[in-house]
This record gives sequence, structure tokens and C-alpha cells, in this order.
Amino acid sequence: MPQVKIIAKNFMDMVSSLPAMKLDKLYENAFICEAILRSLPPLAKKYVLQTLYIDVPITAKSMEEWVLPDGSSKHRVAIDRLIQLRIFTETVDRRRETTYRIHPTFQTNLQKLVTLGEVLPREPMPSDITVRLPSLEDLEVYALAQWECFLLQLINSAQAERPLNISPSMMKVFQRGLLSQREKEAPRLTESGFQFLLMDTNAQLWYIIREYISNSEDRGVDPADLISFLLELSFHVTGKAYNSNTLTEIQRSLIKDLTDLGLVKLQQGRKESWFIPTKLATNLSVSLTDSSSRKQGFVVVETNFRLYAYSSSKLHSEVLRLFSRIEYQLPNLIVGAITKESLYNAFENGIAAEQIITFLQQNAHPRVAERIPSVPENVTDQIRLWESDLNRVEMSPAHYYDEFPSRDVFEAACDYAREWNGLLWEDSKSMRIVVKAEIHSHMREHLRRQK
Repeated sequence: MPQVKIIAKNFMDMVSSLPAMKLDKLYENAFICEAILRSLPPLAKKYVLQTLYIDVPITAKSMEEWVLPDGSSKHRVAIDRLIQLRIFTETVDRRRETTYRIHPTFQTNLQKLVTLGEVLPREPMPSDITVRLPSLEDLEVYALAQWECFLLQLINSAQAERPLNISPSMMKVFQRGLLSQREKEAPRLTESGFQFLLMDTNAQLWYIIREYISNSEDRGVDPADLISFLLELSFHVTGKAYNSNTLTEIQRSLIKDLTDLGLVKLQQGRKESWFIPTKLATNLSVSLTDSSSRKQGFVVVETNFRLYAYSSSKLHSEVLRLFSRIEYQLPNLIVGAITKESLYNAFENGIAAEQIITFLQQNAHPRVAERIPSVPENVTDQIRLWESDLNRVEMSPAHYYDEFPSRDVFEAACDYAREWNGLLWEDSKSMRIVVKAEIHSHMREHLRRQK
């Protein structure tokens, strides 16, 4: 079964995947160097600062003396991360002695940071400008509405309220791999698309950002420039307004795309325009494993397989419909049931039992989230059993052979089918066999020669 994979867990994974030339270009930006330093593991950060004013290679042996014996695993992780990001260059000489050297451009920019202070890509709106900014609560509502609108279009464009500012070309980029479309037919969710909808918001966002970056060159944008800007944006302050005039031409076009997804809100003043990062944008700098950015749960599952979702979101209703039977909806309550038929439909669409269980656990309502387990065991066990029942019988095209002229011909046919790994069943007493359809033509030719 195909699985949606999140290749990059944070920006550091994206940065480390860049070619050396693009990485050198990225490190020319002083703020990027600062942002990357702040994102490093604590021990890796310590190594960078300790080597910041050392202009000669440092031996691996001497660096190992900087940590206690029980810190050797953390030491290896830190060194590996620095090498992946090419902040450290590893060299092994003829005597098999390993040395490390810090990236010269990265080193120079961090030395400036130490001597001149923090570097900012742009300053937020001055306090003397009277522009009414949205509150953090309003901004979060806006971001969630934009994101849900995009996901609704992914589920069913006919049902979703189409936002006027999402261009068809941008939707095409995001839907790649999640939708399939045959000629003269409406788009359909792929197995990866169904799996994507059950991810938490942070994982979904990272999947979309990865796709957006991987297809950036098709739009004439250098991936390094895009990663650089997204990394800057992730270190801006949520809710603060920044002047759009500080952006380059490429960054202005990127801001429009990010606005469509709810990462940024644009605001027009009397003379100038401003962009305001939302929580979705600033959360880009955290790892997928950081649970602090996850939303409060809304689902309660009972032992009788009844499901109650305390939500007014149309998106939640559509996602629950992927694996349950929705019975009725109130303004702030969705009532449904997990049935054998609804789960079989989910399994046929490529959703696995564990993905459904994980979704229910991650979105458990606060009143049941602290229980162990948050989803009744009889429900989770039955979901797994129904999946195993569906996978118990595997259909395979085959051909049936009988009435062999002799036992020698029958046994030779069995041996031939085994050699081709195509023998599905044999009845030695009655001289009958069943073979895979793909070896039928070879088997027929073999039997013809036997006669």
C-alpha cells in the first residue's frame, strides 16, 4: 500500500538536501546563518560557538575530549548534523586522522553576529503607525479557515467553497500526488490523498511545503531562494506586521501563494501594504514531533462504536466521513458510527487501520484524551480485525489444468510451475493443478512439447 511520506521533518533537513553550490549561496545571508544556528541541537550549537574563532582544522580526537564518556551518542548526532549541513567539513588524511573545519562564509557571518549583534531580515511595523491589526485569535481563525478551504477543495471541489485568491495553477502544484484524473472524468483522491487527510495539520503543512519547494523550479524560482525566505518567515513574530516593500519581486509572488494557504495575511494601509505571519508560518521552524502546535481534540468514541465530534467545521465532517457513517449534524456536533461497511470503504481507498486509530487518538476530545486508552480498546481491536479479515483472502488470476495424459507429464508440469514460482495449488491424487495467469502461456508451450 502506498504511503504518504514526510521527507523533511524541519528546515534543517531541507537545507542539508541542497547541493553544495546552493548551500554556499544560502550561507551568504547573515540571518539564515543565525536562524540555522538557533535551530541546531544544543551540543551542535556549542561546537559551532567553540570553533567560531579557530581558523585551523580541529582533530576529531580533540573534539571527543570535549564531552563526557556518557555523551558519546549525542556527540555523534551533533557532528553528523553539522556535516549534513556542511557547517563542518570532514577530512581524513593519509594517517587516517579525521579533522573538521567550519564553513568559512558561515563562520564570517556568525562572527559579525557576535560583534555587531542580532541580524534581522526586516523590522516589524513601527509603533507610531496607526493601523488596526487583527488579534492573535482572529489571525488563528483566519489561518484555519484558509487551510480548511484548501483541504475541502482537495476532498471535493464541488462541495468546497472556492476561495477567489487560490489560482488553478497553484492548486495543481499542491494536488500533485494527492489527486488523479482521467480524461473527461472529475479528479479523484489517490490512496496517498486519503492518507494525507488523516495527518495532523503540521504534517500536512510539511507535505505541502515539500511539494511546493520540489516544484519551484517549474515556476522559475530557485529552491534555495524559497527555502531561505520560508526560513526567514518562520522566525518572524506571529501577529506582527512587516512592510511588503522590504520584499523582493520573487518574495512578493511567494507571499501571495502563502496567503492562499493561510500562512500569511495581507493588510493594506493608506499608503503601504503589510504582511502578517500566522501561527502556521512561524510553526515551520519546529519539528513535526513538537506537540505544542497541535490543535485541541474534538472526537469522542464510545465502546458501542458511536462517534461524537464536537465541531462546526465542514472539513471535520468530510474527514470523518472517510471512515465512518455520519448520521446527523447539529451546529456544533457531528454524530456518526464506525461500521464494518464504512471501514471497508476506507480500506479500499487505501487508508490503513492504524492511520484511522492514530487519527482518533490524536484528535481525542480533552475530556477523554487523558484516559488510557483515549479510544476504547474494543473499538481499536475491532478496526484491526476488520482490516485483517479484508486482507485474509487475496484474489489472483489463475488457470486450472486437469486430464493430464500421464503422471510423468503431470509431475513435469508441477516442477515447471514451481520453477517459475507460479504453482498455486495441486491435487496429486486427481492430477489437477492451478497456476498463476502470468505463466499460462509458458506452461501451455511446455505441455505442448511434452506431448
